[in-house]
Amino acid sequence: MKSIILSLSFICTTAIFAAKPVDSIALKLATYKKVKLTSDLSKLGPEEREGVKLLIRAAEMVDMAFRAQAYGSNFAVDTVMDSEIVQFMQINYGPWDRLDNNKPFVKGAGVKPPGANFYPTDMRQSEFDSLNDPRKNSPYTIIVREDGQLKVVPYSEAYVQFLREASQSLRVAADFFKDSMFSLYLRSRAEALMTDNYDASDRLWLDMKTNRFDIIIGPIETYEDKLYGIKTAFEAYVLVKDMEWSQRLEKYIAYLPELQKGLPVDNKYKEELAGSSSQLNAYDIIYYAGDCNSGSKTIAVNLPNDEKLQAEKGTRRSQFKNTIKSKFDFIMLPIAGELVAPEQRKHVTFNAFFSNTMFHEVAHGLGVKNTVNGKGTVQQALGAHYSALEEGKADILGLYMITQLYNKKVLTDGELMDYYVTFMAGIFRSVRFGAASAHGQANMIRFNYFLDNGAFVKDPKSGFYKVDFEKMQKAMNSLSALILELQGNGDLEGVKKLIADMGSIRPELQKDLNKLTSKNIPVDLVFEQGAEVLELNKPAEIEMPNAKP
Repeated sequence: MKSIILSLSFICTTAIFAAKPVDSIALKLATYKKVKLTSDLSKLGPEEREGVKLLIRAAEMVDMAFRAQAYGSNFAVDTVMDSEIVQFMQINYGPWDRLDNNKPFVKGAGVKPPGANFYPTDMRQSEFDSLNDPRKNSPYTIIVREDGQLKVVPYSEAYVQFLREASQSLRVAADFFKDSMFSLYLRSRAEALMTDNYDASDRLWLDMKTNRFDIIIGPIETYEDKLYGIKTAFEAYVLVKDMEWSQRLEKYIAYLPELQKGLPVDNKYKEELAGSSSQLNAYDIIYYAGDCNSGSKTIAVNLPNDEKLQAEKGTRRSQFKNTIKSKFDFIMLPIAGELVAPEQRKHVTFNAFFSNTMFHEVAHGLGVKNTVNGKGTVQQALGAHYSALEEGKADILGLYMITQLYNKKVLTDGELMDYYVTFMAGIFRSVRFGAASAHGQANMIRFNYFLDNGAFVKDPKSGFYKVDFEKMQKAMNSLSALILELQGNGDLEGVKKLIADMGSIRPELQKDLNKLTSKNIPVDLVFEQGAEVLELNKPAEIEMPNAKP
């Protein structure tokens, strides 16, 4: 179906792409810190090495599928004459800067369509509403125009040239791994890519417990669809499980039901049961592809997203330890050195950053998935604004969970102030992602709310920020209640007002962010990754038995 993908492409001429951008691309490239994605794979045997290479190959194919979804002109990159433009387009999966509110960085590129490449750019709302095909609301279809009329096309048909090879790579990889459950999952996921039916493989994925290797692959998140918030984007993570860290994290899941009951909001907004069957694991990530690799890089996920499956079997929260460490070392610590009051900088710690990230994912399981007043699911009621509010909920309830578990002496690492000050520094990090990102928008809302409520205080002379412990706890509880009520009520107008009032970067904060840029502190990471970086083609190390005397 190459013809469908090309017909969806935003038509750009060679002359347009050859044009020099207004801003210096070299400066934009400098906002990303290049790091190698590695893990210790030296003890792998030849079969597992082949298996991992095939997982990476499958990821590379869904990366191509996402390029078609996000922009559609991945082939046109070859016409760009400036190598720096090509490089920046690869990072952003198109000619729009994802860390600068999707501003075009190539002359003539125009505004990024809110519906990306999931819908015709000239489609009218009335056309979509009158389209008589129930599959139009499926997360696994695109809408195309043929002979002037709208038509629904399944992902498995629209991106078949990419998905066929990804599917075959997973099937072959299944024969190279010793864990039978993992092999079963790979075969099921391979079938799902070709049928658009992901339920069975999601169930198998949740049932896996002993696998050292993992791959999350498929159309998953809806962030790219800013028109309706319906269509899922392709992505992949190739993972190596940290068995020791994962075992340490297991104990926290059991507290979810208790924490749900204690949420600082009226009982009707917390009547749904929080599943304690969920899992919490830590990984080294060795390959990113697609949506999760575009612009700001994902450092943790909570999957699957299907509400019914979540209620039945729970979710798995996956933390990417090596990426979190890179962001802490190269971004968080330098930010703290510029914006956090000297007496509080000691409270910015990797342990707190990891925990804040982890409990963000766990907190997705708190609150309600369905509105309390018959408006359907929260996602249905809030539409394209759902993602930003859900990310804001997870951030603030993650801090709430940390506070409760610390006070119960379940969480015993460091001081509670570590988590609060690191949380503040983390907002400075994430707010730089801009309003084009659901995470960035959520961070803006939270920063402005906390500042207005005195949780963060800026010294006008030094320009440093510090946390007011008592006021931060109060702001944490009141913002938690506000977000949970907006979700539970399906209050779309209330969410729009919150975003309008709190979802922008104010001039004073912009000055601080400009300071970080002037100090050459990166905004995010870009990866050197793949089989060559992992040295998968080198022979495996063989452990020799102890020599006998």
